[in-house]
Amino acid sequence: MVEHATDSLLATVRDRVNRVRAGGVVAVQAGLAASLAWLVANQVLRNPDPVFAPIVAVGTLAASVGQRVRRIVELILGVGLGVAVGDLLLAAVGTGLWQLGTIVILSILAALVLGGSAAVVLQSASTAVLIATLSPSVGNLEVPRFVDALVGGAAALVVTALLVPINPLRVINRAAGPALDMLAEQLNSTAEALESGDIGRAELAMERLRRNKAELQALTDAVEGAKESTTLAPVSWRYRRGILRHYAAAAEPIDRAMRNSGTLIRRAVTLIEDGEHMPAALNRAVQALGDSVSLLRKEFASGREPAEARERARDAVRLAGVAYEAGVGFSGSVVVAQVRTTASDIFVASGMPQVEANHNVRAAFYRNVAG
Repeated sequence: MVEHATDSLLATVRDRVNRVRAGGVVAVQAGLAASLAWLVANQVLRNPDPVFAPIVAVGTLAASVGQRVRRIVELILGVGLGVAVGDLLLAAVGTGLWQLGTIVILSILAALVLGGSAAVVLQSASTAVLIATLSPSVGNLEVPRFVDALVGGAAALVVTALLVPINPLRVINRAAGPALDMLAEQLNSTAEALESGDIGRAELAMERLRRNKAELQALTDAVEGAKESTTLAPVSWRYRRGILRHYAAAAEPIDRAMRNSGTLIRRAVTLIEDGEHMPAALNRAVQALGDSVSLLRKEFASGREPAEARERARDAVRLAGVAYEAGVGFSGSVVVAQVRTTASDIFVASGMPQVEANHNVRAAFYRNVAG
């Protein structure tokens, strides 16, 4: 009991440390951007109370990495729409309780009609509130709000591009790791389930892989963030080619590998449930496929050419060919087909062109199968 509690506490502490480590750079960026935005708006532009500039700066950095330029554009569009709707309705209906509600409702509807995102809608509504409540007592509110939006967005970009830029490879490695580890773990669990006939274990692997959206989204966001960083930050320009492009090209085939592995695992569950004949080479093929994903993750993280991952994927296809020749049932044949398809996805994720990947799969498979 005490040992379990200690392990749980240590795991919680590690989780908190990892969160602080991952969010520490963003926290520093946000603090610097807020200070810079206030300084420019107050000291350079002589705005005596530039509250909105640091708010926009922090709001920009709160967006996912890779979406910050878009967030700045959205904030400015929202401000413009809120000012336009607020001014027009204020002149038409005046001020008051029901007028405030009407202005907010119509500004939101206008943003939705124009196809605005959640950020545009929120900014439009909040700006309309300020116009409706403060314009009667505070003159010339519209222009300072626009200027503050521009200053805050610019401050966020300066901080992320020049003062505290992110390391794009570190961001991608941190995101790719969980996605690839999760896929490898479920393939390995499926291989063990096939060997032991443990349908419960195969079902758990199937359910876990089905809940892979968070890992995939994190990888996609990381790739987009790295692209943004290498565009804006001079210190990251050296990553524009080579491994970053490699990662960007790998995101889609990794997604396909997960979906094809899902089909593989579902069929493995049916195979066990139906008691189909299963050659020993079949679970070894699935195990080799999981190993190839683990190797791909390690070789990506180290910046090495993923030669070992490719070779292990070839082993998976070769073993699938051995199993097919030994004789499999309907579900077994589907597992064999999905081993081939997933191996092709891994080849492509490793940087191999699709045509060459397909050729490698056929060559490895037909070493053991006539035809």
